[in-house]
Amino acid sequence: MSTDYASLTGDYTFDTAHSTVGFIARHAMVTKVRGGFNEFEGKVHIDGANPEKSSAEASVTVASVDTRNEQRNGHLLSGDFFEQDKYPVMSFKSTGIAAKGDDQFVLHGDLTVKDVTKPVEFDVEFLGTTVDPYGNTRIGFEAKTTVSRKEFGMTWNAALETGGVLVSDKIQIELEISAIKQS
Repeated sequence: MSTDYASLTGDYTFDTAHSTVGFIARHAMVTKVRGGFNEFEGKVHIDGANPEKSSAEASVTVASVDTRNEQRNGHLLSGDFFEQDKYPVMSFKSTGIAAKGDDQFVLHGDLTVKDVTKPVEFDVEFLGTTVDPYGNTRIGFEAKTTVSRKEFGMTWNAALETGGVLVSDKIQIELEISAIKQS
């Protein structure tokens, strides 16, 4: 699929009712635990003539973490992980974008978790555009990256009897975003 990006030029805001901000961590070295955040916002600027000048930024309310387990959610909000009382918001701000093929991009940016900001690269797939029944122009995309939680000051862990640790260092971040063009 080849997209006419020039027609998409403009500013978009995340439709949070139709978007997800999720993560995946290995638990006990044998399974994946999935979670996400229920409160977030973001915006995208698309420069269709010069896609490399496009930009994105987002923020996530840490207290909205949801792993479908209240005890685990509470632990994630504690000082062992997010320290949500001290650092209530995580943020991302793009620093550049590069085409990687038809509808594939690499989004470079700074991710801030707690008081640590690190550069990250998201692999982004543009999923398309449409006009919804209410006349809104929408775009959709998926973005993925893997980060080291230790690099963001989340070093808590527990050793397993059989070797290894309870929680993986590597955390996958997965975004599924629907955004609405602003007039």
